[in-house]
Amino acid sequence: MALKSRYRGRINQPLIIISGLVLLVSSVFIYLFILRGVYGRVDTSQLIPNSKFIKNIIYGKEPTIGILYSQYTENMLPQGSTWLNDNINTWKKLISIENYKFKVIDDSTIELGNLYKYQLLILPGSKSLSDKEVMQIKKFLINGGSVFATSGTASYSDDGKWRGWDFLTQTFGLKFTKEISPDEFTKIHTLRGGLPITANIPAGFALRVATWDRPMAVEVLDPRTKQVSFWYNYKLQKGLTREQIKKSAGIAYGSYGNGRFIWMGFDINSIIGVQEDYIYFDKLFKNCMDWLSYKPIAFIKDWPGDYNGAAVLISVLSKNLENENNLLSILKSENVQATFFIRPADAELNKNLVKTLSYYGNIAPIINVGHLNSVNDTLNKLYNFNSQLMKFKRAKKILNSSLNSSVTGCMPFYGIYDNNTVRSMIENGYKYIFADSLSGRSVPKSIIFGDSLIVSIPKTARDDYEVIRDFGLTDTTYQYYTYQEDEDRVLFEGGLYTFEFHSDYQCKPEYVNVIKKIIGDLKQKNFWITTASKVEKWWAKRNYIEVRVNQRGEYRIALTVSNPGKQIVNGLVVQIDMNEPVRDIVLSTELVGTKPAKYVYDKNDKVIYVYLNDLQPDESRTYFFDYNKSNT
Repeated sequence: MALKSRYRGRINQPLIIISGLVLLVSSVFIYLFILRGVYGRVDTSQLIPNSKFIKNIIYGKEPTIGILYSQYTENMLPQGSTWLNDNINTWKKLISIENYKFKVIDDSTIELGNLYKYQLLILPGSKSLSDKEVMQIKKFLINGGSVFATSGTASYSDDGKWRGWDFLTQTFGLKFTKEISPDEFTKIHTLRGGLPITANIPAGFALRVATWDRPMAVEVLDPRTKQVSFWYNYKLQKGLTREQIKKSAGIAYGSYGNGRFIWMGFDINSIIGVQEDYIYFDKLFKNCMDWLSYKPIAFIKDWPGDYNGAAVLISVLSKNLENENNLLSILKSENVQATFFIRPADAELNKNLVKTLSYYGNIAPIINVGHLNSVNDTLNKLYNFNSQLMKFKRAKKILNSSLNSSVTGCMPFYGIYDNNTVRSMIENGYKYIFADSLSGRSVPKSIIFGDSLIVSIPKTARDDYEVIRDFGLTDTTYQYYTYQEDEDRVLFEGGLYTFEFHSDYQCKPEYVNVIKKIIGDLKQKNFWITTASKVEKWWAKRNYIEVRVNQRGEYRIALTVSNPGKQIVNGLVVQIDMNEPVRDIVLSTELVGTKPAKYVYDKNDKVIYVYLNDLQPDESRTYFFDYNKSNT
């Protein structure tokens, strides 16, 4: 008994040590498991704090951006000018909003080669640079740095003497073509869609830029550089559209050595206009900063599937309605549909024709919403709400009596409408309006009115009234070439090509074959050839989709796609610009039971395309993409 009591209170130290080690190892594995669940693939070397990490904790993070305040450039300005200082202040403000650390540096910092601690070098209006600066900036790019430049960078030496455009050509792959004349107070600057730089900005959006600083137009010469925008205004300016677009680039981005750059032919203080202009420029600026900082950028492609653009054939029944029969045989042989617009009075007199046309596409009314004699008529106001309400109601009743389906769209005279028009449409169950006038975008626009939505489909190309009647192009070869120019412009923008023609012009027997040739060309260029009502249905759904992407650790990104709308969405394609070469991609989901998605990785463009279907109302999905970084 005494022996037992002697050992009763003793501690088994080996057991405790072993248990402690087991708990320690288990906690490490659990910690790594949690880290992997949140951040994906984790390199154990990342878990050990290094000297840089400790220094950042004690002193705060070092600036990653250097903004050049070029004294050489300031010396060229008129005495007392605050232009450069104002420009720098705007840059500081915009960069601060994006939560980047920056430092304003001088010419000597670059000349002495002390810029390599920065990831991004900003050259705002830095027209005058020394030879040493030019050399160091090129070395900075070759070694993997990023440069954001505006205007005629390095076109003058440090003593103010003209150097030329060598830096622009050699470094950015651009050829100077012209300065924009200050004769016009503002100049329209059209942005392309479908690029990481223009993510979540409407394709063909017309940004307004002041001309007081003489903005620049260039031509992209090198395949390593991409054109983002153009100055050419096809609505007002003469010339061959393709050629003029090519020679009037205002924004370009690309690579030089191991680094990358963005160049703008205007300074950021030149952006003027309405609130919409500033909103989209802010998005443009954020995209530029993210791209130069190698952050992933995600956006929804404008059109379903892998289409490069969309097209709607719009046949307006004006005079000589019998010519529509010439069009129908083409639609049948090409297996495509059109959207037909007709005046309600003509529809009443031609019910059999209306019924026949309904088998070849959608029918919609042309409605006079005011005492207007032309598109430029500003003397007369549009009808009041009650008058417009009755006009829309009557038009729908007339057409529905000849159709098997309900009318969902309309075309107001001269494309002019107001809030009363939108209210009248909503009250009568209309879904879209074809704004028969050229607008500042090449994709539809969603008009929100209370809890309802009307899709405005813009006119994006010249019609046959302009091409045949106004230009006098009776030769079908010239007709085809003119239409094709607008088609290529819209394809370049990634927008919607609205091919509008009339029964008394393009549908004539001697001209109608041009429509067949255009349809063939649209198919070859991978356009989604559809009807206005299908565009409305797609855009009304797409308009509600929200997408965001964020970096989760070094080897994982998280993509979240949400549908706060009221309809199921199919055919969504989300484009994720990875901004760096990756490999060994593995897709997983945040929650068990999340519907799977298909994806394709384009290693040349470093882009992941994610294909989503059956996205339910109020559904949100989060996908994780784990990957390894590639050295190629």
